[in-house]
Amino acid sequence: MKTVEDKLHVNVPPIKIQGIKTKLVPFIKDNISFDKNGTWFEPFMGSGVVGFNLAPRNAVFGDVNPYIIDFYNKLKTQEITPKIVREYLEEEGAKLADTPADKNSYYYTVRDRFNKTHNPLDFLFLQRSNFNGMVRFSKNGYNVPFGRKPNRFRPALITKITNQVATTQEKILQNNWTFQCAGWQDLLKSASDKDFIYLDPPYIGRNTDYFTSWEENDANELANFFNEHQNLHYALSMWYKNKYRKNDHLSQWNGKMVTNEHFYFVGGHEENRNSIIEALILNC
Repeated sequence: MKTVEDKLHVNVPPIKIQGIKTKLVPFIKDNISFDKNGTWFEPFMGSGVVGFNLAPRNAVFGDVNPYIIDFYNKLKTQEITPKIVREYLEEEGAKLADTPADKNSYYYTVRDRFNKTHNPLDFLFLQRSNFNGMVRFSKNGYNVPFGRKPNRFRPALITKITNQVATTQEKILQNNWTFQCAGWQDLLKSASDKDFIYLDPPYIGRNTDYFTSWEENDANELANFFNEHQNLHYALSMWYKNKYRKNDHLSQWNGKMVTNEHFYFVGGHEENRNSIIEALILNC
């Protein structure tokens, strides 16, 4: 079993999402084989942290959530810049700080506004001040509660987010990256054996409110597709097991498995420190 010892500096993207694989980027980088001559496909983009850090020359990032895609397309067109982000967060962060941490928080004003206008800066604001980085939508729109920190956007955090925007935008402009709102089937129609596909699909049964559902039949369809298309080079990133249970779904994949163990915290006590084993399934 490999552990993350690599000293690679990992750049965190501006939109942070629950389950972001920041700590696993060195492990993933060490175990995949991609010469960067083809196109990097990432059909379950989420935060984009893996592809952004591996920085391929050509890449297609996709997600079913249109607001993630819209944010990064506006970085690409430079409709959003680090300066715009800083000014926005300074203004909106001050309004948040002047309100309580309850249902009267300014956070909910921004949330209501986002559900009407879908402003990408509001989406950034919500993702950096909501509860635990969750992405959750209902029929009425985005409905993640506030993270209960009115003073969230202090100058240091605003600078940090601004720098994350600057770093990500620089990579987008330096490379040939596209961002598409699409399901994985449509996104991969143009993939060939010269390309590499990084897969980070949702956990079965835990994506109902992300933007669309993801159930066992969806996971089975994905596994069957790649088992039938062995010419496509891919890496599937997924949890393997913890002390409570094992992910039996991984047995459906035909590739080889490499694993990495890391720890996560829930709460402030040592007894809440648990390990989880992450897996990469590869066919190359």
